[in-house]
Amino acid sequence: MRTILELIPSEQRDELISTFVKRDAFHLELKDAYATAIEDGPFAKWLKGEPDDFAWLRPWQARIRNATQVGKTVRRVRIISEPITDYIKWEHSNTMLNLEVGEDIRWLPRHLIPGAIVFPVDGNDWWLFDDRLVAVGHFRDDGSVQGHEIITDHAVVADCVRVRDQLWAVAIPHSKYEPV
Repeated sequence: MRTILELIPSEQRDELISTFVKRDAFHLELKDAYATAIEDGPFAKWLKGEPDDFAWLRPWQARIRNATQVGKTVRRVRIISEPITDYIKWEHSNTMLNLEVGEDIRWLPRHLIPGAIVFPVDGNDWWLFDDRLVAVGHFRDDGSVQGHEIITDHAVVADCVRVRDQLWAVAIPHSKYEPV
């Protein structure tokens, strides 16, 4: 277990896409549900079958659109359990909104993870920026974000690059993944 010195908030981590990334941002998601203040209300509405105007997603879409319009790549692999949770059903139903602004999202059911994969950074979610910096997500027991640890250690970054490349090669593009 590594010692964590400082955590930054999600907003500061998101800003790295605009300020730090020159080529590529990659996000690995490993949880079957998250509890984030910005998503809690829209997710609850979806569970009740109520419509959503997606105003909560517009700042993210603008950030990604701005990045992809200048040639940056933003990618994500979502590792999921099957049968999928209601949260993952909701995420899947909204993913087209991410794709429309240039984010590339793939899905990987846990049973399809290659056997040789060892997840770096204690098996936490992470963002990899330009193969130079990793922002590791730390979560509370309820799934809410505690903060993000910034790592530039070459060995850790190299492990994340390796895992990203292995997972990206086997993950299923959104247009081909049928939720189970």
